[in-house]
Amino acid sequence: MDPKALSWHIEQAGPMRPRGRRGRRLLNRGVCAFSIASAAVGLLFLAWILWTVMHRGAAAINWTFFTHRLAPPGAEDGGVGNAIVGTLLMTLLATLLAVPIGLLAGVWLSEFGRDSRLAGIVRMFCNVLMGTPSILIGLFIYTVIVIQTRPPHFSGYAGAIALAILMLPLVARTAEEMLRLVPNELRESAMALAMPRWRVTLTILFRSAKAGIITGIVLAVARVSGETAPLMFTALNSNYWPDTMNEQMSNLTMTVYQYAKSPYPDWQQQAWGAALLITAGVLVTTLGARLILLTGRGRGARR
Repeated sequence: MDPKALSWHIEQAGPMRPRGRRGRRLLNRGVCAFSIASAAVGLLFLAWILWTVMHRGAAAINWTFFTHRLAPPGAEDGGVGNAIVGTLLMTLLATLLAVPIGLLAGVWLSEFGRDSRLAGIVRMFCNVLMGTPSILIGLFIYTVIVIQTRPPHFSGYAGAIALAILMLPLVARTAEEMLRLVPNELRESAMALAMPRWRVTLTILFRSAKAGIITGIVLAVARVSGETAPLMFTALNSNYWPDTMNEQMSNLTMTVYQYAKSPYPDWQQQAWGAALLITAGVLVTTLGARLILLTGRGRGARR
């Protein structure tokens, strides 16, 4: 820009007046008040949801609720024991599928392909996959696995694969970020002792970052344990105890979905009880992950 034109614009703008101390204090108090009010609104809705689920679901919690399977309308001995077992089996299989692959991907992104173009592409796809609606993952598995048989074959295996795809990017990105937080001095010191790269990764890096990695894995499990849409297209639901995972498998989220919209009061009560069980499981898992992270940080600080 021409200097004369720049001088003219400065003159037109006038002198910059610094904000007074009183104005800064008012602005600071206004922002703090808005932040506190926003947090209070969020906590209010959270407390409302938790109270509603606990108030309506507590009446369904008894020994029969955990040990019996889904019963016909009007039966007094109904429970969600088979749905609990199905949810645990699919979540366990999804964890066994996603965690090793996710950890290997995180190690490669952090230690071997750190600044390569391929690593950037992998990170981008992981971020996109984390933001993909879970129902699309369910439709993908339905197209690739379920309808490849005639007639379409819903199974616990298909549901576990869908949940594993949802877990995979979370585990990979968490493992990468936690490993990158390990100081480079530890890597250099270990390699100076002629330790191979794989041993440095397993014995030094994983030990230093284990609290964060375990936290990420636990949070990934907590996320998929409450998913409904992927199971709607893969595992569907069942009223029976699971004999094998190669069949339709009952689960808590689909039980809540089907029972909550039914016209039978006892089924609706079972739905509230299952919702309370899911909420409690996610809450306990999340708090456990937080506790693991805080314990790991405390040990690191003492060292």
